[in-house]
Order: sequence, then structure tokens, then C-alpha cells
Amino acid sequence: MGATEAASVTQPLVRPMQPADADAALALSQEAGWNQTAHDWRFMLGEGRALGVYEPGRGWVASSLVVPLGPGLSWISMVLVARDRRRRGLGTMLLERGVATVQAAEAVPGLDATELGRPVYLPLGFEDRYPISRWVLDAPLPRAETAECTIRELTAADMRTIAAFDETRSRMHRSHVLAYLRDRAPALIAERGGSVVGYAMGRPGRTAAQVGPVVAETPEIARALVARMAEGGGRTLIDVPDAHVGLAGWLAQHGATRERGYTRMTLGRFPGLDEPGKVYALAGPELG
Repeated sequence: MGATEAASVTQPLVRPMQPADADAALALSQEAGWNQTAHDWRFMLGEGRALGVYEPGRGWVASSLVVPLGPGLSWISMVLVARDRRRRGLGTMLLERGVATVQAAEAVPGLDATELGRPVYLPLGFEDRYPISRWVLDAPLPRAETAECTIRELTAADMRTIAAFDETRSRMHRSHVLAYLRDRAPALIAERGGSVVGYAMGRPGRTAAQVGPVVAETPEIARALVARMAEGGGRTLIDVPDAHVGLAGWLAQHGATRERGYTRMTLGRFPGLDEPGKVYALAGPELG
């Protein structure tokens, strides 16, 4: 190891990450096998507060991101360390700085922990809220008809109504996230008697399409929305809280396989996040 490399490891250069760093940051999530695109990184780096470890001559070797989801909640994600720089405390250091930033704003830090990441977060005081499973589809889903609602394409004119509907059910203030997702892929709205009873969004990913969030008043409406979102076929990911056993069972019945698990965790209590409620699919662990 040369002197410059050794110095960069023992005294890492911690710097803010900007939207212009999206393409370089993509290498970190790509190495980890994650599904984010450069578009996703650019959005998150623009809307959130990101720190990374930068090595001259090498580039970014670690990252951590905080995305505000309202005055009392921020989401921590994209805690990544290059494979040959792991086990040196870089990820924990960035995570702790992110937590401190959130708490300084008198907000609650939340995150979706992978099965490998959860043991890192527990000693820091994070507590489990509920488990989540990532389901993978490799074929179209059959249309799930329901008489409970009508489903149509969601337009820009619907966004204010959708943001209000989502806020009362997810407890997150994430109109910026929803606007980004609507611009990335077709979205759906479910209505009954002129009122919103559900919606579904998604986005293209590096290796697969992602369906979510899906928020609905009933399991039948959620299933109909998911079926419509995935009817085009191709590899599709959907992160479903384990509490929604009906939706998970229906996905498995139609060929979906469980790829991995997550655990929704918070450092402190935040009203509405103890259980998934009407949230049938998440936006993804990076977006809350």
C-alpha cells in the first residue's frame, strides 16, 4: 500500500456528495448488486444530504444518504462501502454522522435494514418496527379484477390529491418522492365514487423494474393495482410488508419468489410507522 493510499484510509476525506456525483456513486451500488440507477442517485443526492468518503486518485469508496420525509422524519439509506474498503469503520462512521444530522434537526431517523445490516443498527439504538420481504416476478401477473373501484392512469393533475391521500396513510411527507416516481414510469390511481381509494407507482431499475409504493384502502384494491403495474412482464421487484399475508401469498401463487428480507427500523418512535397499515408495497429501502 502506498503512502497516499494509506493516508486516505487512516484519515478518510469525508465530503458532501452532490447530484453531479451520481454516475460515480452508481459504481458503489452496482458493486453491491443493488437496483438503483444514475437517475435515482441524482434525485436522492439533490433532495437529500449525502456524505461520502473520497480517495484522491480512486474516487468515492463509501456513501451515506439522508432524505427528509417531513418535519419529524428522515430516511437513511445508501450506506455503502467499496468491497476492498470494508471492515474499517467507514460505513459506521458515515451512518453515525447521518444520525447526528437527523437528530440535530429534532427528527426521527428511519431506515429499512437488510438482513446483514440489521445487526449494525441495533447497537446504535435502532428498534425493529416490522419485517418486509422483497418479491421477484419474472412473468406478468394475471389481471385481478375488483368491483371496489375503477383504475386509471395517474396524471400530474392528480398529484396534490395523491400526496394528501398518501400522507394520512404512510405518515410521510413525500410529495417530492412521488413526483419523481410519476415522472419515471406510468402510475395508477384507484377511485370509488369520486374519491381516491388507492394508488400505485414504480420506476425502472438497473436490473429490474420496481413496483411501489402501493397504498390502498383494501387488500383487493392493492392486488388489482399491483396486477396492473406488473402486467407488462419482465423482471419486477416489489417490497411487501410481511403483515400483508394475502398479497404475499397471491404473489407466490403466481410465481413470485422471495429474494431477501428487510426490517423497517427507527431510532425513536414515529407515529404511524409501527405497522404498515394501508401501505402494501414500499417505494424501496432507499426512498422510504
